[in-house]
Amino acid sequence: MAESFGVDAERYDRTRPRYPDALISRLMAASPGPDVLDVGCGTGIEARQIQAAGGRVLGVEPDARMADFARRSGVEVEVATFESWDPAGRVFDAVVAATAWHWVDPVAGAAKAAVALRPGGLLAVFWNAFQLPASVADAYATVYQRVVPDSPFNFQAGRQSLDAYQLMCTKAADGIRAAGGFGEPEQWRFDWEQFYSRDEWLDQLPTTGALTPLPQDKQAEVLEGVGAAVDALGGSFTMRYATVAVTATRTGTT
Repeated sequence: MAESFGVDAERYDRTRPRYPDALISRLMAASPGPDVLDVGCGTGIEARQIQAAGGRVLGVEPDARMADFARRSGVEVEVATFESWDPAGRVFDAVVAATAWHWVDPVAGAAKAAVALRPGGLLAVFWNAFQLPASVADAYATVYQRVVPDSPFNFQAGRQSLDAYQLMCTKAADGIRAAGGFGEPEQWRFDWEQFYSRDEWLDQLPTTGALTPLPQDKQAEVLEGVGAAVDALGGSFTMRYATVAVTATRTGTT
């Protein structure tokens, strides 16, 4: 699934939400310099935001299709999984991962980040946690389970709750502690909202991991059910987001 997102890189880049300016500003303020390694950079969404804030970004991305899109958008990218990627003696002021660290082994990834960071450098992994309106979430869960009855996904009434992302944060923090080389992890949170029309939400939904591997006919059936739920709300809704981050500072002198 980790390599299914590149099936439509243009749609992914166009529809996926950006990250709050407050997060990007805090990352750059906490970093001792401008050199940033972006793990699982995808199409370069957060990399371009960091560049706009004055950062110099190198991306690492396992999907060549996503990497090609990022390069076309002005981001330097090397194709590799982070665990297999070779820093080749290069060091960075910050290592970041935006909605990607759950695809990385949390201990091996933190250990690799420690190698790639200069002392005092920042490791920051973060996610956009979202909460759909209940009626839309329930419709998604119902139609998805009907269309894909043998799916391993447990939508828990279709709600992508903050609790699920908190589990990711806990796992990331535990991995950082186990790897060593960092101070005690901290957690940041930024709350915000985004308006979606029916068409905007249905355009983004196929970029999510539950839908990217599905055949087009099954995707269409899921989208029809979700679209009907959005129509019942008047054709649009406001999504509540919480961007959650785990950060830690590289310790030592070498």
